[in-house]
Amino acid sequence: MHEEDWATAWKQYYHPVKISERFTIVPSWEEYTPVNTDELIIELDPGMAFGTGTHPTTVMCLQALEKVVRKGDSVVDVGTGSGVLSIAGAMLGAQKVHALDLDPVAVKSAYENIVHNKVQHIAEVHQGNLLDTVTEQADVVVANILAEIIMTFTDDAFSIVKPGGLYVTSGIINAKKDDVKEALINSGFIIEEVLMMEDWVAIIARRP
Repeated sequence: MHEEDWATAWKQYYHPVKISERFTIVPSWEEYTPVNTDELIIELDPGMAFGTGTHPTTVMCLQALEKVVRKGDSVVDVGTGSGVLSIAGAMLGAQKVHALDLDPVAVKSAYENIVHNKVQHIAEVHQGNLLDTVTEQADVVVANILAEIIMTFTDDAFSIVKPGGLYVTSGIINAKKDDVKEALINSGFIIEEVLMMEDWVAIIARRP
């Protein structure tokens, strides 16, 4: 499919979607008027490489961030993709968001979306593998990637999350839920909540 065909397909099927109590994801080419005064609008141009922000794993992460991010928090977003979770963290009042992705195309896409949503003074995007480039602890770490990858760096995540802080993981199929929970617990996390949507799971874990 040629690039112009992709663009036509996106515009045909991608429309504003309210995905949580406060967040609505709007394609960057559409006009949208907020329904509620506290509604948070994320404008996204997904491009060819990344999703629309409406996949169940992303939706659950956004719903989890809405619950846990507090004004002034620091947030790390591992495997940022389109940057949607970093944008959400900034809009929820985070003081600093550190977005990471190994894919240079993702880094470019996330940066463009962050700038488009005017949160570049809060959210920075870096190319890096998992948490390798993170040197400071964060109040909230979010990783919407694959279960198999999440299980490889739960110890690193534990060291980056501040005591009392939270780790939100998703991209987990239901069959892998118990494996991920066990890996998190073995690294020292306490499981606070498990969210489920279709065949997907998100886990909110706390560092004691």
